[in-house]
Amino acid sequence: MGASWDEAWRWLAALWPHLTAMAIFLLSVAASVHAILVKRDTRSTIGWVGLIWLSPGVGSIAYALLGVNRIRSRASQLRAGRIRVTHELEPAVAPLDRLESAIGPEGSPLRSLATLVGNVTDRPLVDGNAIQLLAGGDEAYPQMLAAIDAATKSVALASYIFDNDPTGRIFADALGRATARGVDVRVLIDGIGSAYTWPPITRTLAARGVKAARFLPTTVPFYFPYANLRNHRKIMVVDGRIGFTGGLNIRDGCWLAHEPAHPVRDTHFRLEGPVVAQLLEVFAEDWAFAAEETLDGPAWRPALEPAGEMLARGIRFGPDDPDIGRIKLVLVGALAAAQKRVRIMTPYFLPDDAIFQALDVAAMSGVTVDIVLPEENNLALVGWASDGVLWQVLGRGCNVWMSPPPFEHTKLMVVDGAWAMFGSGNWDERSMRLNFEFNVETYDRDLAARLDERIAGVIARSRRRTLEEMDRRSLPVRLRDGVARLLSPYL
Repeated sequence: MGASWDEAWRWLAALWPHLTAMAIFLLSVAASVHAILVKRDTRSTIGWVGLIWLSPGVGSIAYALLGVNRIRSRASQLRAGRIRVTHELEPAVAPLDRLESAIGPEGSPLRSLATLVGNVTDRPLVDGNAIQLLAGGDEAYPQMLAAIDAATKSVALASYIFDNDPTGRIFADALGRATARGVDVRVLIDGIGSAYTWPPITRTLAARGVKAARFLPTTVPFYFPYANLRNHRKIMVVDGRIGFTGGLNIRDGCWLAHEPAHPVRDTHFRLEGPVVAQLLEVFAEDWAFAAEETLDGPAWRPALEPAGEMLARGIRFGPDDPDIGRIKLVLVGALAAAQKRVRIMTPYFLPDDAIFQALDVAAMSGVTVDIVLPEENNLALVGWASDGVLWQVLGRGCNVWMSPPPFEHTKLMVVDGAWAMFGSGNWDERSMRLNFEFNVETYDRDLAARLDERIAGVIARSRRRTLEEMDRRSLPVRLRDGVARLLSPYL
């Protein structure tokens, strides 16, 4: 019996290296097939396949841990089967003659851009809108609070950050009053953004009878700005008729008249007209996902009556987008449509190579490209990484302007004084790939002119950054920025 066991162990000892080699070979084949079929970027595919075969076993494990896009996979799984809300907007869709008079004839740059965005979003460009520019919380918060106090049917409010501070409690009181008089109120706060203050505002809302939900609550530390799959949208819709959206969170730092310790400048917008229905569509979908409640009935029916003469369209985007992502296609299309000038404001600037190339092509084609960034970033790591990539636009003729404090959180893009886009999305991979965002595009020269003026005012008090300045950075600073840049896909 002992001899039989010894013989079996000798047989296994001789066989296990072959079995291990076969397992590693099959694992390498499986990882390579996955990379070839899934990876869209050829250089990335070649790099991963090379690592898989040059480092047998280790390369396959590294690919499984780092090479598989679990963000998009998880987002798709989480949102699979979600209720898709689409309102009937046919009566508000701009006819061809209206498009030609407002945007240009078929084949003109902006007309082609409108076609592109329509194909990307699968939502119509609607007419009859009025959009008002609001300078931060000082102008936006009073109007938002007045709209809540005047609500008769419904209030839908979504915010990434809703702090339990003096401003947050003012909003909680207004929402509580609306609930008390029979208005249907729903408040959606991101799971990370709701925890920036303690106790969270959700307790205050619950005490006032307000129905609130958190979007993907997590157990990570209370301050974790680099978490993925966040609902970064800022949307408020009152009675299906008045909408607010832009970059403004609900926190005391954005109400400069309150003299906060950490002031933040921002830009928000009040919308009326059929485009408000597209804001409500996105809120209703997010609420159904987070709270498992379908918003239906007369209180949640949008008003489609015209309120002005602006053409506008909502653009939803996030980690569940197909392929390259909606907003990247829109940005590249807008830059390609530019003939004279592009102006961009964003607090976080870490785009991918495709966006960098589109910016460079526009500048080298004779288009004036102005990019306005904050001199002092509230996220130091992002600021360092941004410094590490600015050479890609400075060396091709783009102008980069550093705005002085207070921190500028505005997100704007204006093309040729005729097309503008605003909303919650930043010019970084976090907004374009990892978080759920909402922007609005408009084709209105008056609004574009006001936004151009807003950006020009910031440029007038900003410092111009040059390629020579970036080249003069000390070695430790360049090394710091270069290391931070390596993390740019996740910042």
